[in-house]
Formats: sequence, structure tokens, C-alpha cells
Amino acid sequence: MTLNCGIVGLPNVGKSTIFSALSSAPAEVANYPFCTINPNIGIVDVPDGRLTRLAELFKPKKTTPATVEFVDIAGLVKGASRGEGLGNQFLSHIRELGMIAQVVRCFDDPGVIHVSGAVDPESDMETINIELALADLETLEKRRERSRRALKVQAKAEQKQVEQSLAVLEKIAPVLEKGAPVRSLGLDDEEKAAVYDCHFITAKPQVYVCNVDEETMRGIAAGTTDGTAPVGGGPYVEAVRRRAAPEHSPVVIICGKIEAELGAIEDPEEKKAFLEELGLEGSGLSSLIHASYGLLGLRTFFTAGADECRAWTIHAGDTAPRAAGVIHTDFEKGFIKAEVYSYDDIVTYGTEARIKEAGKYRLEGRDYVVRDGDVMFFKFNV
Repeated sequence: MTLNCGIVGLPNVGKSTIFSALSSAPAEVANYPFCTINPNIGIVDVPDGRLTRLAELFKPKKTTPATVEFVDIAGLVKGASRGEGLGNQFLSHIRELGMIAQVVRCFDDPGVIHVSGAVDPESDMETINIELALADLETLEKRRERSRRALKVQAKAEQKQVEQSLAVLEKIAPVLEKGAPVRSLGLDDEEKAAVYDCHFITAKPQVYVCNVDEETMRGIAAGTTDGTAPVGGGPYVEAVRRRAAPEHSPVVIICGKIEAELGAIEDPEEKKAFLEELGLEGSGLSSLIHASYGLLGLRTFFTAGADECRAWTIHAGDTAPRAAGVIHTDFEKGFIKAEVYSYDDIVTYGTEARIKEAGKYRLEGRDYVVRDGDVMFFKFNV
């Protein structure tokens, strides 16, 4: 499975700059609204030091990381749900994605036009969130009308399912009317299933990405924002945190300029030196992906050997057969057992033979819940 994430925000907040830097894929960048016409798509390798270490130990012919698909959506503006700017055409692209990363401008630069005339993170966030909620409300009204008509013609056995859907829609409607997201309701699995085909945008998990200037990023890395103040990122970042808190949405801080410079460096050692010079432990890409994995409850397991070392993405709670199915559906259908040890074990003991000698090499059955960092070899029969 591949995590896919839509990058949204107002025009000129740095979406396309960040997208290009993170994905190393070209995206049109210009100092005017709506320079992004068609969605840009970039496939990004997930940074994972564990996979690098496994490759050092096994020296495989091939090393394959997990990937993330980033989609750069055109800038949304007030009235987008009614067709303003580039309108519903681009809201439809968001419906196809697994989660949303909303980029919020947290820097001052008179040379970069702000669509509203002034930098105001909370106002910007409210504009985007309301437009997404209004788009969902339009979807809800259409679905509710269809369901009401269906009640009049459906057989009694099928009416119960329609009534369940209507009940959930009635629960969601007042929330969207207030401009709040569907995800704030905390719907249970049965309720989510009842309205799954609506593909509500605001039901998707969302992370906020603060695009700050280089000075702010250096201040954060140094432990201060102005030489004396504690780490925080300044008033713009604090405004984003304040607005995101009630939604329980994570906040990631990125400097688009730094990420662009980092993305232009090909040599890993040079990248490491560049980050160390800035006092940063990792790139903005790494921070965003880790936040996304946590938000979606994703986990990583590995397969390792002389031919290939590879990272695989699963959901927390997935069992061994389900993990096997990520590799190939036949593996899940014919699952017999899994040979398992942890990443920490291979780092500690160095070889699989020593792991076995230490009694850390395990055989697991169908009910085994895969843990993050497991190294697995599947036995199956088809």
C-alpha cells in the first residue's frame, strides 16, 4: 500500500515550492495565484534509517523503500466550493486522496503576494476549512435527497440500510453547517461505512504544515525564536497550533527555502552536513512523513535477504496474513506461517544465525499482530 497525501492551501503559501523540494518533481512556481493548473504528482521514498542499516548488513542486490505519493492541488480561495478561483474541479482531486496536508504561510515577505493582502494563519486556515466543509455539505445534500427518494421505492429489507445512512447524514449536517470537519464527530466504524460512498473531504485526516522563513527555522533549531524566547516558531506558528489543537491535528514546521536547497543536493553525506550546519536533526520531508504515518496509524515491516531489502507499509493491528497480502495476494490466501525477528535483534546480533542461537527467531501463525520494525519471511502454499 502507498500513502497518498494532497497538499492544499491558499495561493502563494509555498505549496508548489514545498512539493517540488519534497518530491524532486518539477511544479510550476510563480508569484501570482493559480499558477498550478493541473495537479502535480510526485512519488517520494520514505526516509528510514532502519532500511539503510539492513542493507548494510545484508548487502542486497536491491534496496526498496516504502513510498508516499504527494499531490500538489491548485490553490483554493474563498468561494471555491461555489466555483470561485479554479473551483470544484480541484476539490474533486482531494476526494481521491487518503489524507490532507494543509500548507499555511507563516512568513512575511512583501515580494510574495498574499491573496488576502496580509499574512494571517488563522484566517487562512478558516478559509480553507470552511470551503472544504461547504463542498462536503453540497455532497451531503445531494446524497440526502437521493436517500429520501430511495426510501419511497426500496423494498423493506433494503430500507433499513438507507435509514442508517440518513441518520448519519443528519448527524453530520449541523457540523458542516458550522464549518467544522466531519472528522471532528468521531464517527464509529459502522457510521463511517454507512456514508463511505460520500467520500467526504473533511473526514480525511489532516496535518498542518507551517511554511516558515529560514531565520525562524534556524531559531527553532537553536532552541530560540528570537534569541531569548523559547522554542515555538513565533506568533504565526503558535496561531496554527492554537487553531489545530481542537481538531487534534498534528503541526509540522517546514522552511520551503531550506527544503529546496536540500532537495538540490544529491550526495547523502552533503545533505547530512547541510542539516548539521543548520542544527536540524532531519529534513522537513521526514517530519511530514512521520507525522502522516502516526496520524493514519501506519506501521512498517521489512523483508531482508541477499536479493532485496524492502520496507512495506501496513496498518497498525494488521495480522501476519494481511501483511503477507501486501506483498502478494497469493501470500495471504495460502499463508502457513511467518518467520519473524525484530529490527533491534538483527542490529544487536548481526546475523540471523546468531538471532536463532539467542532464541529470538520466532515462528508466528495467522493471529500474530505485526509490530513496527518486524523483519519477516512468509511461508505459503497456493
